[in-house]
Amino acid sequence: MEDLMIQYSESSMPAIFQKQVKNLGDQGCVSYKKGGVYVDLSWNQMDQLIRNFAYYLLSLGIKKGAKIALFSPNRYEWFVADMAILSIGAVNVPIYATNSSEEAYYIIDNSDSVLCIAGTDDHLERILKVKKRLPKVKQIIVFDEIKTKTPGVITLSQAIEKGKTYKNKQEFEKRIKSIRKDDLATIIYTSGTTGNPKGVMLTHGNFVANVNQILYDFSDYVTYKDVCLSFLPLSHSFERTAGYYLAIAGGAKIAYAEDFSTVPQNLAEIRPNFIVSVPRLYEKIHAGILARAADVKGIKKALFNWSLYVAKKNTPYVCQDKKPKGILGFQVRLADKLIWSKLKAALGFDRIRIAVSGGGPLAVSDAEFFLGMGIVILEGFGLTETTPVTNVNRPGMIQPGSVGPALKDTIIKIADDGEILIKGPQVMKGYYKNPKATKEVFTKDGFFKTGDIGVIDEKGRLYITGRIKDIIVTAGGKNISPQNIENSLKESKYIEQVAVIGDRRKYLSALVIPAFEELGKWAKKQGIQFTNNKELIENDKVNELIAQEIQKYTKQFSRVEQIRKFKLLEAEWSQASGELTPTLKVKRRVIEQKYAKEIESMYPKDMD
Repeated sequence: MEDLMIQYSESSMPAIFQKQVKNLGDQGCVSYKKGGVYVDLSWNQMDQLIRNFAYYLLSLGIKKGAKIALFSPNRYEWFVADMAILSIGAVNVPIYATNSSEEAYYIIDNSDSVLCIAGTDDHLERILKVKKRLPKVKQIIVFDEIKTKTPGVITLSQAIEKGKTYKNKQEFEKRIKSIRKDDLATIIYTSGTTGNPKGVMLTHGNFVANVNQILYDFSDYVTYKDVCLSFLPLSHSFERTAGYYLAIAGGAKIAYAEDFSTVPQNLAEIRPNFIVSVPRLYEKIHAGILARAADVKGIKKALFNWSLYVAKKNTPYVCQDKKPKGILGFQVRLADKLIWSKLKAALGFDRIRIAVSGGGPLAVSDAEFFLGMGIVILEGFGLTETTPVTNVNRPGMIQPGSVGPALKDTIIKIADDGEILIKGPQVMKGYYKNPKATKEVFTKDGFFKTGDIGVIDEKGRLYITGRIKDIIVTAGGKNISPQNIENSLKESKYIEQVAVIGDRRKYLSALVIPAFEELGKWAKKQGIQFTNNKELIENDKVNELIAQEIQKYTKQFSRVEQIRKFKLLEAEWSQASGELTPTLKVKRRVIEQKYAKEIESMYPKDMD
């Protein structure tokens, strides 16, 4: 086997994929659930599927630069479709699997897509609802094996079979060789909370550069011996670059989770070597472990609490990639044997060498919990417009609370107003058909304006302190970043989700969704009778408990940053219900509109 390069000179991900096919041939490339068990497809098998589908696209007359929409959840067919599209120089326009018909329509229409690929029968139906308004779309291809006689609709397997008969197969190689770094690879539409989303144009060069930048520091952690679990949406640049393209470049096998809800089960089945996730997963795992531990009694409880004490002392050593010696070294080995190893095995974390967190701030308490057990969790930073990775902590140089130093060839600086500015080869080409918006997000000297606020320490590590759009300006003129307050509140075992309110108001308030499982246990111990969440949140004692928790977890903040009032909500926010983005960040404007009545009830004087 040829030694894999740390960095690639190839101009596109399809070219890198072809290189890996030659290197890795019959080794496992992807793994997916079939008949209740995970099965593999080799690099050779994936290559053949990709080529046959690409031949079909060529037979339709798809030209270089043509836009093809891809509307599907994560699955290996997404890989096949994406790589086939890019290999012939066409442009992949991904659509979030959770998008509605109208949202999909806007993206397909605005991007000038000539073809649409649907993942499931449900996604096909959503496209068919708006198909009459999409005259440019000549055909729809669906991954699922469905029976349909709808004109202009065929399955992926049918397309692949037709592709096998394509005569001019050398065109495939010609197209790959014709791709230049500045050629457009994808248009990713940002999930805007106000107005229509903007189409971020990322080039082949953006992706290759970002993968190379990551490999510069992580080539030893993503290899042909490794497997990753893919569960964040491939429609987002985070999973696409850090979970998919990075795996290809390193030669790692990609296993696909069945669904976000099955991730815990799939983690235990796959036992991946690295994962890419958003803070929400780590928060839930951490909270779940502490909740289960709270029910344990006697010697087991004492052992667990002792292991937490040892983990806290061990965290600085893990951050520096060192092993403690002496008494602490013995305690760490014992805690691992008695508690941590069993816990990691149950979670499917026993083989993880790195776990990456991005897409939002990771609470320091969550990071330290995993680090203390020896799980190397690395927080990073980036945006869709930066392909996305610009900063990440490195093994041996981990600082919880920081998103780490900038990647190679990336320049980070802080503007006078605190905004983070970025320049590097991973920065986007611009917004599709929107030169005005493109001009607005770049400085005169070519730095991309992130919209995030931060500081850089003496070691070059970046700390995110808020987002300009999220900054709360109180009636008294005080500027407050809600993220830090919210992260602190979520450290309470009784608080699941929270949104701090207070823009142009006299004081801060909060919408709080309790951690109902834990709260329910507490309520039963108190003899509180309830049959549903609504009854629970209306109980006076429950509200007193949450008030105490809010006071406890915000005492370190200044007087103007204290939460004066709060409102408990009975249903968890989700992507499906519209309050969260695909990377599970809170859509503040949506929440403020949806819960306007509840918010106003916390400001009675403001209504006068």
